[in-house]
Amino acid sequence: MTTTAPLWSARARGLADRLFGDGVLRDPAWRTAFESTPRHVFVPSFYRKEHDAGWAEIGSGQPAWLEAVYSDLTLVTALADKPLVPVSSATRPGLLVSMLEALDVHDGHRVLEIGTGTGFGTAILCHRLGADSVFSVDISENLVEAARERLVGLGYAPTLTVGHGALGLPGREPFDRIMATCSVPAVPWAWAEQLAPGGQVLVDVKPGFSAGSLVLLRRYDDRLEGRFLPDWAAFVAMRDADSAPHQDVRPSFADEGAISSTRLDPRLDDLRVPWFLAHSLLPQVAASGQEFEYVTFAARDGSWCAVGSEPDHRGFRRVRQGGPIRLWDRFERAHRQWKALGEPGWDRLGLTVTPDGFHRVWLDDPDGDYRWPLPPLD
Repeated sequence: MTTTAPLWSARARGLADRLFGDGVLRDPAWRTAFESTPRHVFVPSFYRKEHDAGWAEIGSGQPAWLEAVYSDLTLVTALADKPLVPVSSATRPGLLVSMLEALDVHDGHRVLEIGTGTGFGTAILCHRLGADSVFSVDISENLVEAARERLVGLGYAPTLTVGHGALGLPGREPFDRIMATCSVPAVPWAWAEQLAPGGQVLVDVKPGFSAGSLVLLRRYDDRLEGRFLPDWAAFVAMRDADSAPHQDVRPSFADEGAISSTRLDPRLDDLRVPWFLAHSLLPQVAASGQEFEYVTFAARDGSWCAVGSEPDHRGFRRVRQGGPIRLWDRFERAHRQWKALGEPGWDRLGLTVTPDGFHRVWLDDPDGDYRWPLPPLD
């Protein structure tokens, strides 16, 4: 695929106009980079979930392809076999823009990208900073080599490396900025060690299933510290190997479990902040799914809960819980505290990370009255 796809420049400008109109794309330098970078080169095809039919590949010969590529959409670009699950995606352009603007990147900065993916974000950075200032690492050799070929085709030769993103890129430090396009259960201290003094890292911290969001952390002598971005976001989880992630945690329904009821919606769409805060009280919740009329959650220590998908005529949903810890009871405790605090959003939450791996979430002020230590990973 070349840069000559029909009207791609007009489509790129139109997308930039929409992002500007939405108040997302403000920096003229980033706008120029977006308008000048052909996203279709980096997304020659993508996968769309077709309900019960599984995944369908949408390629350059199909009418929906170019429209989707130049829309503000996240597009799944790589699937693992056994199980067939997404392992890489092209980040939604509006989210990528908001991340780049939040990072406050300046000319002369050296930037490390954790998660090369398609290479589109790498190209945007190269356009703004020059390829000599851009570094990127990904666990997948196939993804890295495909991105390298696309970038070379546009005249860019940044440093691309196959490796585990949690290690950063030792030997190439210091970096002024680190941007991760994958989620992590905890922030690796190796990243802090590779940041220049006052440098910043932007990463999606998720200690449990769907629990967390993007946080912008500044490097201090003894810690990383900063606030969560205002809007919730989610990325594919960092993998330890170039293979499908393990799907080995499932609820155990060996017994009925404790029975109760709740008014809270287990789909969590409007409850993401208290669900995150609840993880100061929970073992790592590693999986969620649907079992008949229940939404289920399973933790690595064997705790589980199943909550009714739909409420009854009084607005209550049936809850079943089992294992060492009653997960839903602890979530409801966190939810009550969140309500009492005035239902704070992400922009009032912050995070402090210390060299020993300790993670502390706080409300409004790192030294304030409300702090939630996140438990260490198993």
